[in-house]
Amino acid sequence: MSDFYQKGVISTLHNLTDRSVEDLEQDLITFSQTRPISLVLPSLFSELEGPALQHIVDELSQVPYLAEITIGLDQANKEQFEYAKNYFSKLPQRHRILWNEGPRMQALDQELKDKNISPRELGKGRNVWFCFGYTLSSRRAEVVGLHDCDILTYDRKMLARLLYPVANPNFSYVFAKGFYPRINQGKLSGRVTRLLVTPLLHALKKVCGDNDYITYLDSFRYPLAGEFAMRASVVSDIRIPSDWGLEIGVLSEVRRNYSTKVIAQVDIADQYDHKHQIMSEEDATKGLSRMSIDISKAIFRKLATDGEIFSLEKFRTVKATYYRTALDLIENYHNDAMMNGLVVDRHEEEQAVELFAQNIMEAGQVFLEYPQEVPFIPSWSRVNSAMPGFLSRLNKAVEEDNA
Repeated sequence: MSDFYQKGVISTLHNLTDRSVEDLEQDLITFSQTRPISLVLPSLFSELEGPALQHIVDELSQVPYLAEITIGLDQANKEQFEYAKNYFSKLPQRHRILWNEGPRMQALDQELKDKNISPRELGKGRNVWFCFGYTLSSRRAEVVGLHDCDILTYDRKMLARLLYPVANPNFSYVFAKGFYPRINQGKLSGRVTRLLVTPLLHALKKVCGDNDYITYLDSFRYPLAGEFAMRASVVSDIRIPSDWGLEIGVLSEVRRNYSTKVIAQVDIADQYDHKHQIMSEEDATKGLSRMSIDISKAIFRKLATDGEIFSLEKFRTVKATYYRTALDLIENYHNDAMMNGLVVDRHEEEQAVELFAQNIMEAGQVFLEYPQEVPFIPSWSRVNSAMPGFLSRLNKAVEEDNA
């Protein structure tokens, strides 16, 4: 059970009383009468064959307040798409599947490419972006939630707590980020947040000085959580990265467009476990190695847009400061785990820090060498301006695929 401590520049909403899911859902039913709610589920077809998603679908089947569920389906052929339609058919809510490899969606993507506003690479960011577009075209929701499809410890209370701050018309929040402890099978997880993001932010604060953006990111207890909720109006104007910087990119865009007074984080689970990525020390294009580079680049880019000037020498200083800070934190994590009867392999933790330190430098060098790189997918407001009527065609394509 969480404490009531408020730290940083955003609101933190705790789980103080373990309120029942039925009680939360009763409120959400009332809220949904004036603020209809939808859910976005970005999924790979392979997740339909795993243990997590079936349980998620079973839990969602009991949710009484959702107006619509949008499922983004990646890496699926025609036969697999038909399988997916049957797989999700048990959902009682109105639901639509975006078959991203289908001929209709591919034709629309080609239109975007012709205008040079298509997502530049495949992945979760592209999937989420198209789902957001369909949600806007559907016009059935005032509140949009999103979570991953690989959550092994999922229950519908997690969704209720995530949506509550934005759906409640008595609250002013336009965006809420979920947080939770990363504990599974007696081990302390969450390596990228614990061993990369937190010490990197602390190092940047030492090297760059007080910075509102660093303070903002450091206010989030779990900035890499894939669960967030937002008003539908927020969806139109955010630009999201197509790489592993998605979560950091979304936080950065929300801060760019809104006051921190309307941004919150909410405790959604006492335990959370999902599919674990490999470290991939030998291949920087995969796993946590790729993730650490993309996240570091996302942070450096945002600091640069705030006026921070970077050089190779400054990145060397950031790397050295990060390394010392991360090693000190390992001691804290180890002691915390030991006191709670959890396991932490200190050797593996230090190996991860060594890899992340190298990748921080790699991210810095890429940032300096390719200043013209465009990391963000254009906002849907820009698409509407460049291609009037595109959202209507997107809606029609999805409806025809699902017919």
